[in-house]
Amino acid sequence: MASIFNENERKLRKIKKIAMKIDSLADTYKALTDEELTAKTAEFKARLEKGETLDSLLVEAFATVREAAARVLGMRPYFVQLMGGIALHQGRIAEMGTGEGKTLVATLPSYLNALTGKGVHVVTVNDYLAERDAAWMGKVHRFLGLTVGVILPSMRNDEKQKAYACDICYCTNNELGFDFLRDNMVVEKRAKVQRELNFAIVDEVDSILIDEARTPLIISGRGGKSSEMYKTADAFARTVRENDDFTIEEKEKAIMLTDEGASRILILSFSCMSAMLSHRQDSSSPKPCSSLEASDSLSQPPSSAYSASSSEARTPSSSEKSSFSYIASFSFHTS
Repeated sequence: MASIFNENERKLRKIKKIAMKIDSLADTYKALTDEELTAKTAEFKARLEKGETLDSLLVEAFATVREAAARVLGMRPYFVQLMGGIALHQGRIAEMGTGEGKTLVATLPSYLNALTGKGVHVVTVNDYLAERDAAWMGKVHRFLGLTVGVILPSMRNDEKQKAYACDICYCTNNELGFDFLRDNMVVEKRAKVQRELNFAIVDEVDSILIDEARTPLIISGRGGKSSEMYKTADAFARTVRENDDFTIEEKEKAIMLTDEGASRILILSFSCMSAMLSHRQDSSSPKPCSSLEASDSLSQPPSSAYSASSSEARTPSSSEKSSFSYIASFSFHTS
């Protein structure tokens, strides 16, 4: 346990040293004009293209955002907030109490990582906070020449595409997740709204990744399978007879098929499979299984699978077994 705390202290000391370098540039950046300060963004991007890394730009980029926030919002990030921003850039979790300025802290690493042009997502817990932070903290980023977008459930696809394409995009975890799922259901690539994922800052991370993660995001679309099996099952259910085809166990609250009832289901399954195979081989639509008369199709078993002189079923051939297995699997997945 002691080694864990010692390791944490070592990391904090390293972060503190970086924050001290940022703090030492305060007077230098205060002396810059607005034009000189905003020009820093283009300078940083050019240096990245020449091979510099984000870590090498961190001190100057944070100093730029710190001064921009002071001029635009009247709020200058404190030393501890600089440390929080560094921790977030490094992919760590920063624990801060209510009122300590997490929203302002997020502007530091989001600006730095947006310089790559690959986009940054700032994820929060509800639409109000996403819209508020995009308008409030977005002033700092816009002042420095970056584009800012916000994702709301009421937006159209083209509006979402523009918002996701911004340098910094504010959104909720649910909308981000559902847009990801919807993008995986589109037919054409141009219908996707999200860009490639690059860097994200997650507010209330304990709630989003632990509490809310217990409830999965589920989205569904129209099934590609035919609904003919439901009609067939309905047609069969109208023909079965109690005691002959099934028995009711009231105590166990269960319904059990008799041997005769199971045989009738098997016959109907082969009939449906034959209709499906015929439909694949012939462009003309076969007669639906559900339209088969119970008195004809269900009472007289096909000779290919059953003996005409006996109500007992013989062992189906290998091809017939595979057909029945396919139907059973098909029914399971559609249900």
